[in-house]
Amino acid sequence: MSRATCGPRRSRPHLRQRPRRLVLHLQRRSGTVPGPHRHPAQRDRLPREDNVAADLGHSGRLPAHFTAAGSSSFSDFLGLAAPDLLPSRLTFPAGSSVDVPHGTTIVAVTHTSGVVMAGDRRATMGNIIAQRDIEKVFPADELSCVGIAGTAGLAIEMVRLFQVELEHYEKLEGSVMSLEGKANRLSAMIRGNLAMAMQGLAVVPLFAGYDVSRGIGRIFSYDVTGGRYEEHSFHSVGSGSMFARGALKKRYRDDVDEAGAIRLAVDALYDAADDDSATGGPDLARKIYPVVMTVTPDGLRRIPEADVEAVVQGIVDERMTRPGG
Repeated sequence: MSRATCGPRRSRPHLRQRPRRLVLHLQRRSGTVPGPHRHPAQRDRLPREDNVAADLGHSGRLPAHFTAAGSSSFSDFLGLAAPDLLPSRLTFPAGSSVDVPHGTTIVAVTHTSGVVMAGDRRATMGNIIAQRDIEKVFPADELSCVGIAGTAGLAIEMVRLFQVELEHYEKLEGSVMSLEGKANRLSAMIRGNLAMAMQGLAVVPLFAGYDVSRGIGRIFSYDVTGGRYEEHSFHSVGSGSMFARGALKKRYRDDVDEAGAIRLAVDALYDAADDDSATGGPDLARKIYPVVMTVTPDGLRRIPEADVEAVVQGIVDERMTRPGG
């Protein structure tokens, strides 16, 4: 049948659009044009507001900071990949006041085989006891531990990040970081929290561990600016630290063994609680006792609660006749 007898051929819109749609589809698959826009509510929140598929891009490759050779620091990597997840990125309006729980007293004592660290269990919020059984002494890795004083929430997040930092380094470098290196990494993390410290949310940890190269236990203290200071024999941080150090100064001996160091640390916390309302003493009724950890060449070990209870009971019995110690 001829075109003249059938009349002009009418266009079919769906046929004209089909090749265009096919071209767009192929272009999207090849990455030459962007894909359809996603509503913010549909986006994954980790990291930031972009999901993993968006980060991979249409080429299917990871962003440069995932593959480029750089620092073995997990904190540095997190600062590039998702800086909003760092504890130090929190901000508050100028002049605002926030009531948050604070950790108090931590003590560390070196002994002939390594070092002992102990912390009380009280967290305060102003004149209120915020928590009676908070734990403020944590393992950093197999040969070191860290105790926290200051803003409890930020401090615990910093400790968790520090633990990942050390594990990340070990996986990338294939070796364990030296004790000096660990102390320096923690110093850099505290320095990154300086803005929060200026707003009254300071974190002041105490770090201790066994130095394999020197064969001794070592203690490091810090200030809010990240300054790192090595302490010898013993040290304490927190609101009751002045009283705890006074007790340790009178009783410490260079030849003290592990059992003696545990007794000294718990005794110092008892004295601190006697004079500082923010430091919690042993609670015999609730069976709440200090958290005690020891680090030796064999690794880190948490002292069982039953053993700490026996030490506390001995101190309490002694104070019945000599309240001042």
